[in-house]
Amino acid sequence: MHTRNTTLTLFSIALVLCVTACRKPAATNQTAGNQTANANAATTSEAPIGGSAVVGDRFYFSGTIGNNLRIEMNLLRDRDQLSGTYFYPRVGKNIELKGSVDKDGNVDLRELDEAGKETGVFKGKWKLSTEGLSEGLNEIEGKWSRPDGSKETTFAVTQQPVEFAGNVRLTPKTIKEANKEKHYTIDAEYPQIEGDTHFDKFNREARALVMKDVAAFKAGEAERNTELAADLPDETQTSTLDLFYNIRYASDDVISLEFSQGTYSRGAAHPNSATTVLNYDVRNGKKLALADLFNPNSKYLNVISGYCIKQLKEEAKKNKDEMLTDETIQTGASPRADNYRSVSITKKGLWVTFDAYQVGPYAAGPQFVMVPYSALKDIIKPDGPIALLAK
Repeated sequence: MHTRNTTLTLFSIALVLCVTACRKPAATNQTAGNQTANANAATTSEAPIGGSAVVGDRFYFSGTIGNNLRIEMNLLRDRDQLSGTYFYPRVGKNIELKGSVDKDGNVDLRELDEAGKETGVFKGKWKLSTEGLSEGLNEIEGKWSRPDGSKETTFAVTQQPVEFAGNVRLTPKTIKEANKEKHYTIDAEYPQIEGDTHFDKFNREARALVMKDVAAFKAGEAERNTELAADLPDETQTSTLDLFYNIRYASDDVISLEFSQGTYSRGAAHPNSATTVLNYDVRNGKKLALADLFNPNSKYLNVISGYCIKQLKEEAKKNKDEMLTDETIQTGASPRADNYRSVSITKKGLWVTFDAYQVGPYAAGPQFVMVPYSALKDIIKPDGPIALLAK
């Protein structure tokens, strides 16, 4: 009996030691030096080449530098340390960033080339945005310069509402073309999510949407008489297509993109703009229609239209905007499916875009209305794509 008890005791000790040794330590989420760092951040643990895992909050930023040159910035924040990359979609190359942010939000980011040589400096302020769709998200504004302080220019980037759980990377892809013979240029961007095949169908859908617009533009230009271009003023000789996107919301389940398209046809008096929205159900691998968000037979268009018409009229009255009349608003925001083809999903509600000419003349520009989920709560599908956001 004594021998048996001793054997059992030794076995129990060995088992405990084995379990303890095999158990991996849980990753902890490092808190940032100030509250703004944690707003809408995605926590991640990423293992760099040749080093140990780095734990911190992942931030996706988008904005401009200099004369409205678009940039994308991908930062990992671990307490007061910053690391990551930034990217010029027009150039197509990631540039390494390393730096810090202090307790007051002062940012110092160093840009490094492939050899580790410092090539630029971002100095600015990390703070919470208080305006529009970006309210409550982080933003960084300041100055970029060469390491010696020369070539100074402004920059501003705003956090994108991206909430991916895994270590995936959102990468902008570009389509650039300049055809001197046909007198047109194309500058288009679309996002691709790399690092997880879970997003492959979305990637194909986003790319196909942009390629379709590019093909339509090129087909239209192929039919134009290029000989007439020489008779036009220099600034009106070239047709252009500019297409870029904004992420309205992105998670492992739902992604909402808003594509803004600007076109100019040579010889025209002014350019035109249009909006295309891609709402995508990642989990089920399909593009979402507006009806997919609501209960069947809920007359969701009437509810959305009623809210938008009321808001547009109140804004026009408050701003004394005579270009937006009750008649044009009533027509352009009526409960017709075609009037609500550009509705994005956000964390706060549905973002409705009315393109130029829709609820007012071209000079009035596009108009926007945020329809909060509280105004839609009675008709949202309980098990639908936006049910969790609406709670």
